[in-house]
This record gives sequence, C-alpha cells and structure tokens, in this order.
Amino acid sequence: MDFGVTFQTDPPAWRVVELTRKAESLGFTHAWTFDSHILWQEPYVIYSQMLSATEKIVVGPFVTNPASRDPSVTASLFATLNDMFGNRTICGIGRGDSAQRVLGRKPTTLAEVEAAMHVIKELAEGREIEVAGAKVRIPWVKDGKLDVWMAGYGPKALALTGRKADGFILQLADPVILEWTMRHVHDAAVEAGRDPKDVKICVAAPAYVGDDLAHARDQCRWFGGMVGNHVADLVGRYGEGGEVPTALTDYIKARQSYDYAHHGKAGNPTTDFVPDGIVDRFCILGTVEDHVKKLSELKELGVGQFNVYLMHDAMDETLEAYGREIMPALGVEVDAAV
Repeated sequence: MDFGVTFQTDPPAWRVVELTRKAESLGFTHAWTFDSHILWQEPYVIYSQMLSATEKIVVGPFVTNPASRDPSVTASLFATLNDMFGNRTICGIGRGDSAQRVLGRKPTTLAEVEAAMHVIKELAEGREIEVAGAKVRIPWVKDGKLDVWMAGYGPKALALTGRKADGFILQLADPVILEWTMRHVHDAAVEAGRDPKDVKICVAAPAYVGDDLAHARDQCRWFGGMVGNHVADLVGRYGEGGEVPTALTDYIKARQSYDYAHHGKAGNPTTDFVPDGIVDRFCILGTVEDHVKKLSELKELGVGQFNVYLMHDAMDETLEAYGREIMPALGVEVDAAV
C-alpha cells in the first residue's frame, strides 16, 4: 500500500511546500491538494514549488473538475509540470462540489467529466484529439504520462470510473461502503473489456493519531459533512432505500444546511448532525495500533493507496506518526535517517 497526503492550499503557500517536503522524507508517495479556487489558493501555482522542493513525490488535485478550467488548459498545466519535473503529476477529477457551489453553480454532469478525462489525458500524454471538428495536439509533449483518477459514490459515477479512469477515489474509509463501490467499479471495468486490477483503488479520509477520541472526533467531524453533500445529491437522484446502501445515506436525515465558508475545516458549525459513529467509520482515529488494524483491513480489500486528509490541529504529528510507525508496520520502507 502506498500513502498519500492531501493539503488545503490555505496561505501561506510555503507551508504546503514545507509539508510536502516533510511527507516525501517520511515515505509518502503522493501529495495532493483540494482544488477550489475561491475557498483556497490556486493549486497549480503551488504545485511547481512543491515539485521543485522535492525529488520523487507525485502531486496533483484531489480533485479538480471540468468547469474551473477548460480541460485543454488543465492538460497543458499537467504537461508543463511533467516536462519540467519528469512526469510527477497525477489528476484526480470529479463533478465539482465546492468549486462550483460557492459560485452558485451546480456540479457538472458525468458526461462532462467523461469528456474532460479524455481531453486531459490524451493531450497531456501527447496524443491527438478532435475538438469541435478540429484535430488538436500539444506539439511539445514528449513521453508525457498522466494517470487520471476519478472520485464518485453513485452507481453511474462508479460505472464511468470502471470504464474509463486509471484509478478510483473513495473519500471515506468505511470497509462496507468500499466493498460496495469497488464491486460497481470492477463490474463496469469487466463489461468494458478491462482488467479490474488496472483500476487503482485510493481511499481518502482524515486520520488522527492519539488516545483522546473525543477530541479527534471533533477535529474530523467536518468530513462527514463534506461527504454528506455528495450523499444528499445521491438521495435526491436515487431516493432513500434505492441503489445506494443505507450504510452511506442514513446519517444525513438530520442534515439541514451546509456552510461552504467552513468547508473542510475543523469546527464547521453545519456538521453537528454527523454522529460519532459516522466519524469513526469514515475516518481513521485512535492509537497507532488502531490505525494499523483498519489500514490492514483496507489493504486486504484491495486498496492501493491510503490518502491522509490533513485538516486538523495535529498535522505534523500525524505525518510523523504515519512515517515513523504506521507506514513501516504496513511494509513501507522509510529512510532510517528520518
């Protein structure tokens, strides 16, 4: 299992660069950021500094969307960074939640996501595509490589992931929901003539190491609210007790509103409806042994990367606990000098 970490690009941007350098030294293979240009600073500017300050770690958005930038611009951004730093970027993509909703817009359609994935990957890897009847390619791309991983929860999004994406992103660490979503992704991959093993599986969730569970839950309760935005869309589309399992949908019955001014932040006042049980299921909390136990279960189910959401009051401590104790317990070789 690989390990990634996701940052919010809150100012100062140099703090994100510093944490990326630290993550690489501790054995993390990926450094991701949210991509919501009104709520946080523009990530692609910061990626260049993250890459310049490191040697191996792969960086990218978790996740971008088809609307914030024209997909051809996104492709050129990735291709430029790859040309400068040696194919060390990755593209996580979804329909767009906060990036769209803070502007009063709805998330994009799955058809738009599918089209964007095609444009981004093909152009960033130097191949020719057809746009509005014109054939287009980026002429200076040489040996470009870009994986595109898709985030989703609902049956149609999972099916698209299985058909087209290089990887599947699940933003919660619940093994029951992981099994359900993976089955949909794998079934779609088989139907499309793909080997399901070619679709990498990434689980992302807040991780907080320590004995004070009450404090850890308060620091991570915001995540249930973030997931709840997507779940509310699913309930609106599929209804209660439909195709989406109740293990994912039941807890949002008490949800009344959501304030994007506090999106992804500890203490979000509109996430009080999220019960402790959901925080425990969706996140990874507790002692080092608790983390190793749950991560081992996720690894056994087929997760290839666990991505730590680092949005709480113990960022450095969490990185260090993972790099020095948790990741080595799961077979990750870390430089002994760390």
